[in-house]
Amino acid sequence: MKEFFSLGLVRGLVYQFFGALAGIGIISGIRALMGLETAGSFGFSEPAWVFGALLGAITFLFGSGVLDDWLKWAAGEETADHHDGSHLGWRRYFGPSLDHKVIGIQYLVTALFVMAVGGSLALVFRTELAASGLQFLTTTFQVFQQNGMQLYNTLMSLHGMLMIVSILLGIAALMNYAVPLLIGARDMAFPRLNAFSFWIAVPAAIILLSSLFLGGFDTGWTGYPPLSARAPLGMQMFFLGVSLAGFSSILGGLNILATVIRLRVPGMAPFRMPIFVWASVATSIISLTATQLIGLSFQMVMLQRLFGLGFFDPAKGGNPVLFQHLFWFYSHPAVYVFVLPGLGIISELLPVFVRKPLFGYRWVAMSSLGIALVGFLVWGHHMFTSGMAEYLRVPFMYSTLLVAVPTGVKFFSWVGTVWRGKISFPTPMLYVLAGIIVFLMGGLTGPPNATVATDLHLHDTYYIVGHFHDTMFGGYIFPFFAAIYFWFPKVTGRRMNETLGKIQFWLLTPSFLALTFSMMQVGLLGMRRRVADYDPALGFDLSHLVMTISGFLVAASALLFIINLIHSARKGEPAPGNIWDSRSPEWQVASPMPVENYEIPFEVVGEPYDYGMPGSKFVEFKRGRHESK
Repeated sequence: MKEFFSLGLVRGLVYQFFGALAGIGIISGIRALMGLETAGSFGFSEPAWVFGALLGAITFLFGSGVLDDWLKWAAGEETADHHDGSHLGWRRYFGPSLDHKVIGIQYLVTALFVMAVGGSLALVFRTELAASGLQFLTTTFQVFQQNGMQLYNTLMSLHGMLMIVSILLGIAALMNYAVPLLIGARDMAFPRLNAFSFWIAVPAAIILLSSLFLGGFDTGWTGYPPLSARAPLGMQMFFLGVSLAGFSSILGGLNILATVIRLRVPGMAPFRMPIFVWASVATSIISLTATQLIGLSFQMVMLQRLFGLGFFDPAKGGNPVLFQHLFWFYSHPAVYVFVLPGLGIISELLPVFVRKPLFGYRWVAMSSLGIALVGFLVWGHHMFTSGMAEYLRVPFMYSTLLVAVPTGVKFFSWVGTVWRGKISFPTPMLYVLAGIIVFLMGGLTGPPNATVATDLHLHDTYYIVGHFHDTMFGGYIFPFFAAIYFWFPKVTGRRMNETLGKIQFWLLTPSFLALTFSMMQVGLLGMRRRVADYDPALGFDLSHLVMTISGFLVAASALLFIINLIHSARKGEPAPGNIWDSRSPEWQVASPMPVENYEIPFEVVGEPYDYGMPGSKFVEFKRGRHESK
């Protein structure tokens, strides 16, 4: 028991609980002294709940121990090096560590947990939608103190944001683990900041989940006022949780950029960097420069609710459309935060399994920066129906269509790389190819949303839901699975089960395609999104039943993946060497990766993707030469 309570995560959760109680008590006491109302939703006033949640997040950081090194440094004491935590065994993953590999795994496990919760919520409301009429949520889950309609809205809204947070955590996992290895660094540029970036995301996820139990909210994941200004208490927890998660994303982006700029090995010029590093740089630029806007927009609504300010209240001179500008200035570039690492993974892995150089390497590298740049100029296409000034529609339409140019560069490169290659089809390659196909579907269904005339009809229909899921699965989920299957032996020294991996692939892919095709079909026929019921006379029942069954099959494939992950980590086939015959530097040393990454320094002497080029090599170790194939 003592060992259990010594874990940083457990201590942090205990501190968070008592910190939240203290915060609620402090504000309630102050309000009582001022003669203000102390009772409210769920027993306490809204300011008390918000301050309690914030103080709980701060005390979590103290309890987990992630601030200990900084506090010792501030006091003039020496701090320990937490890089080598191997003597702790499994416990090192439940407390602060400075090893980027440990932090990457912590991010990954947290991302999978949040994704599982968000996906489970989708299964609940998809069960409601399997047939017309309200029959499931009206009699179930009354513990949440919400009626059927409100509970549906909460589940749907929370599903959207939880999946977004899980994607941000998953991207952080991949970048944390892989980027230092790909550039030959011992660790991230700021290891303590790296640990802090992860541990602030834990209370953020808890606060976000608490919104379900504190009245929920009915705004969708966008949180538009004026609806969000009068939503239940859960709305505030939503705003606060997302703001803290955004803080984690900002710090992570800063760390990645500093790491790539300062810690590359000799010889690794910018155009010798692996493509995934380029994708991570583009992603981090967006995270560092745009995430503040969603935090700002949410905090302005929080302050409006707490203090009666009028940012978005027309009666007080505010403007609700201002919120949409602030929100989408981040939230459309955020789509590229989700997909750029996935597209980088596709470009990274494709040459390995095609045994050819990556076609147009420099153009692919610059296309990631091009997507990031243009992504800042397109937010207005989300507002064609919002009452935005009409003269802004055409410029935003053209800027949105312009995104197809750098994205098309990537597709052209992938086709050129595959052409006449010696292709093999292990599980990572299957997910790479599926990612290309599904992301292409997301791309082809996008221009109707960017064109004003068609968007006016398609906006807020299920067509948008299908398009968005194609983009997210093709740009992130399928590459995410490919990356895990590819780098799993590097993490554990064991290989994931190929048979289970291929069963998962063939269960997931057709099910997902049936799901999104059905979404777009009913959307074109006029089915609105974010509604808990639909008219049986419209004939949508069969399509929604197909969607629900497909959703459960997608969930079954995810469960199979988790089983494969756990089983392979314990009993998987040993894979100590370069099982993919990769040129990448991390595969030129033993698996699992040593604590210090590269005990023998190396330098870059060639091009990263010259597969099939006789005599070529990418890296050369300074002692005991290791030549890549």
